[in-house]
Amino acid sequence: MRRREFIALIAGAGLARPLRARAQQSTSPTVGFLYPGSPETMSFRIAAFRQGLSEMGFVEGRNINIEYRWAYDELDRLPALANDLVRLRVAAIAVGTTVAARAAKAATSTIPIVFSAAGDPVAFGLVASLGRPAGNVTGMSNMSAELGVKRLGLLHELLPGATRFGVLVDPQAPTARSTIADLQTAALSLGVQLEALFTSTSDGIRVAFVTAKQRQCSALLVSPNPLFRIHTEQLISLEARHALPVMYSDRENVQAGGLISYGAALAETFYQVGLYTGRILKGEKAADLPVLQPTKFELVINLKTAKAIGVSVPPTLRALADEVIE
Repeated sequence: MRRREFIALIAGAGLARPLRARAQQSTSPTVGFLYPGSPETMSFRIAAFRQGLSEMGFVEGRNINIEYRWAYDELDRLPALANDLVRLRVAAIAVGTTVAARAAKAATSTIPIVFSAAGDPVAFGLVASLGRPAGNVTGMSNMSAELGVKRLGLLHELLPGATRFGVLVDPQAPTARSTIADLQTAALSLGVQLEALFTSTSDGIRVAFVTAKQRQCSALLVSPNPLFRIHTEQLISLEARHALPVMYSDRENVQAGGLISYGAALAETFYQVGLYTGRILKGEKAADLPVLQPTKFELVINLKTAKAIGVSVPPTLRALADEVIE
């Protein structure tokens, strides 16, 4: 048995249950949960999702069943996993990340889908509009792509003497052009230069760091993208090797050893996904539930990493941080 299959069987209370128990709960609704990553990194998000369901009156193992499907960072597995949930005739599918939402939408036009998406769900073709999603898809946009300008500003505050920053972008992303355009405008207002570094491969990430150093970039901003999430360990390793400060969109990158991140509080987004899933189970339609946007954002700084790569974090920035890792 491969490691990921073994983990899927034992991945914590509620992530896997005996078949007999499931049979006894056959009268309870079943929802699917689809995620590109693995359960080891999802504990706090799953807890938030369950909390949202609980507030709508649904408690896993009591009056609702959850079928979890993990792609273990193999994105090409997502369509088959989504189709598997459709074959089970789940009452709804909750998904994390835009790429999983697109896989679920391609698998069904009737089962309600509730997403937590990184970018603009309209641009990605998930919904017709934020206020009127139409179809069977709605959820929570964490505005990760749109927060690029704020991240660049925080990098400038971290390194006020810097004159050149790099941004790592996947050119295949639907929002690649708009991301660069927005950041270029922001760079002009800050009086700094921006170097766009494009890649769609792991080796391209390595080359991007070398290029950033050659072009004398003082720091690198990593745009939110499934490719870069999959290669988190590589990014952090390259950050340390080149002593190049990196700004991420997710706090997990900083907890794993990256320098700094700014983005929506992911616990809140998955809590809202749980709430919406519960409302759908009670009879509301996805088409009638507007796409929500986050109200809480988190700045996380790893001081241990800052010391290792020779960055002095200004006291003002420390004071703004929601979490400082010592």
